Amino acid sequence: MNNLVDQALIDAEIINIYWERINLYIDVEIHAGKDFDKHIPVDFYALNGKRFAKAKFETERISDNVYRLSLNITNPGYNRCLPRGTYTIAVCQGDNEIAHCMTSPLIVDKMNDYSRAFPYANQSKVYNVIFYVGTTNDYSLPFHMYVMASAAEKNIYANTLSYPVAERAVSKGSLLHRVIRRIKKPFGKNTRRFIVKNLYKLFYNIHSHKKPVVLFMSEQNKSISSNQNAVYKRMIERGLDRQFKCIFSFRSSVAERQGILSWLQFINKLSKSTMIILDDHVPAFDWLVLKKETTIIQLWHAGAGFKSSGYSRWGNIGCPSPYSCHRQYKYGIAGSEKIAHFFSEVWGINKEQVLPTGMPRIDEFLDEEYRKEKTEMLYKSFPVCKNKKVILFAPTYRGKNKKNAYYPYNIIDFDKLYEACGNEYVILFKVHPWISEPVPLQKKHADKFIDVAEYSNINDLFYITDLLITDYSSSIFEYSLMNKPMLFFAYDEIQYSFSRGFHRDYKHSAPGKIVYTFDELIHAINEKDFEFEKVKQYVEFHFDYVDSNSSDRVIDWLILGNMPEYLQKRINDKNAEVKRTANLAFEQQ
Repeated sequence: MNNLVDQALIDAEIINIYWERINLYIDVEIHAGKDFDKHIPVDFYALNGKRFAKAKFETERISDNVYRLSLNITNPGYNRCLPRGTYTIAVCQGDNEIAHCMTSPLIVDKMNDYSRAFPYANQSKVYNVIFYVGTTNDYSLPFHMYVMASAAEKNIYANTLSYPVAERAVSKGSLLHRVIRRIKKPFGKNTRRFIVKNLYKLFYNIHSHKKPVVLFMSEQNKSISSNQNAVYKRMIERGLDRQFKCIFSFRSSVAERQGILSWLQFINKLSKSTMIILDDHVPAFDWLVLKKETTIIQLWHAGAGFKSSGYSRWGNIGCPSPYSCHRQYKYGIAGSEKIAHFFSEVWGINKEQVLPTGMPRIDEFLDEEYRKEKTEMLYKSFPVCKNKKVILFAPTYRGKNKKNAYYPYNIIDFDKLYEACGNEYVILFKVHPWISEPVPLQKKHADKFIDVAEYSNINDLFYITDLLITDYSSSIFEYSLMNKPMLFFAYDEIQYSFSRGFHRDYKHSAPGKIVYTFDELIHAINEKDFEFEKVKQYVEFHFDYVDSNSSDRVIDWLILGNMPEYLQKRINDKNAEVKRTANLAFEQQ
């Protein structure tokens, strides 16, 4: 970069800073001099102390002289967090650096308010983004952004009286406990991981990798289902099992402890695979980095709900660490280009890597023969639904994970709900599969209330459903294609937003009426007040394709590598931009 800052072509002043989850937004006001060429685009770069460009801001011009910069701090383009360091913002035109961003006097006293801390690793570590004004001799206000990562200090004062410590922090435990800890120490978590990593490398070198091997795997479920199953079945139908060897690894390692044999089988399958098809987070991949020759494709099971997950909830309890499983994905999928950025934010990868294939499980869902077969079967299984309108009550879980998932059934007045059914409705209760406690239904309500928790595929139930009642569940994705109304019972929206977070505005994106009390829910049912017009808008935004070809697109684009040229060009252009940014040479000051 040629340094033309002294020519004073422009002045650049930061006038506002704000955040949306992990996305940093900075408004910059430009005051142009007479020699400034407005026809040449302006770029903004984050330069570290050695004046290397560590990020290029995405830029939107929001008025004649104001630019809005945006940066995902968990992924500035190279699928890693913005590195530690002190940053300034350089303004460039082409190969010329023309200004440094200064700070408006109007926001100087707000810099601490703009700063953010993002705890992770069970709150034992924190990633900080701190804004401040640099010191100069000319009364200017240079803008600085300081990024640091820190960890909790060990309590070196535990045995003194000068530092208040909880009793459990200084307790050494019984002699027996100390002996057990000493015995277990050589076989601790770090040692086990060291063994797994080295076994993976050993097994990988043993396997020849002559024939492509596709591994369908999950560490959450014990059997193949959903998007993975749809893709696998379609591969068999197309005879691709002759071209690819398909193997499987399904275990519930998140909830159940795995033995040595299970881990050896797991490592062996990983090491022989040239491609891995996932449908959820794999905790082992948070620390086990696979060979770069192994392609990992994420067929995320959730279509497009509201709940934040992955890096979109960074800083909240249960969020990933700066490096996690998600960073290893080569590709992910989404229902449309308009929602690809939701998924890329979750996974901490570039939105160009998220391809709008559609959800493979939709193929079967939209098949008319399948729909007819399942509808007949459901009416046989639940004859009370015949000649009635069906309400499906299907909320998501509360709690942190599968181990402690629950739903507060006490908020439901079953007598009032029964009365609201009248002679028109029956209600099927389908709570999240992680919730082990059954719905407390009473015999007096048996003619209108049915617990269908044992019915595994919620999508099938949509065929006979006339009204879906849910909250923050991604089940709305498939159900919207039925062109039927929904109600959103969000009694705990504030608490849920704080604990889990939303990756988009809940009130504006829910495709139906939101109610916040049980009485409001009953009133909406009685008055048929569902705000049904929102469903069509939701479908138009979330689906590029409404057909039965999503599995074929996944196979053709991602497994066979026949990606549409425009999508491949986007990926190539993004990679080129990231490489160019990394290699920019700014003159040292």
